[in-house]
Amino acid sequence: MTTLTAGALLLDMDGTLVNSDAVVERVWRRWALGHGLDPAEALKVVHGRQGYASMAVLLPDRPMEQNLAENRQLLAEETADVDGVVAVPGAPAFMTALARLPHALVTSADAALARARMGAAGLPLPDVRVTAECVDASKPDPEGFLKGAAELGFAPEACVVFEDSEAGIAAGRAAGMRVVGVGARAAAFGPDVHVADLTAVRVEAGADGAVRLHVAP
Repeated sequence: MTTLTAGALLLDMDGTLVNSDAVVERVWRRWALGHGLDPAEALKVVHGRQGYASMAVLLPDRPMEQNLAENRQLLAEETADVDGVVAVPGAPAFMTALARLPHALVTSADAALARARMGAAGLPLPDVRVTAECVDASKPDPEGFLKGAAELGFAPEACVVFEDSEAGIAAGRAAGMRVVGVGARAAAFGPDVHVADLTAVRVEAGADGAVRLHVAP
């Protein structure tokens, strides 16, 4: 058992709290095929990033204005498609345990997509949310996590990030935070602690106001 002590938790959404892989794969496979790209290779890039940033990696010579326009289209498609979106195992109990503790959602989804997916998964939206509209730079840039920490009133080093993707884990590390990697995808990217899902995490409120995370191996 590993125990981490934090002032606040910063939570990614897709792959961490919500399993939305079915939708992500449907939408991005269509997009990749439409641009003559290998869908399998595209899917290695898109997790964790905002859509325009993924497009910039996959089509490096294309004007950013085009990426931003297509990103808006894809966000609308993803928001309308919640078929197969479910909570990650352990996420409902995890979010219930955090209800009165400092935490924020830090996601590459925009506000509408975050509401749609958290709602489809039956999970409550945290009061503090850093969505795509709130930042100038996508993960792996640390801006979102740093904003989340600032909004909660905690120094970066007092925060623990929960993430599943390479871009997200890199963003958490760049922010100077400890990272709990969630799911099979996360294992390869060197989080401080790795769990298969959130059933392995027990949350405890310390008498000193700290959040204690007991993480099963």
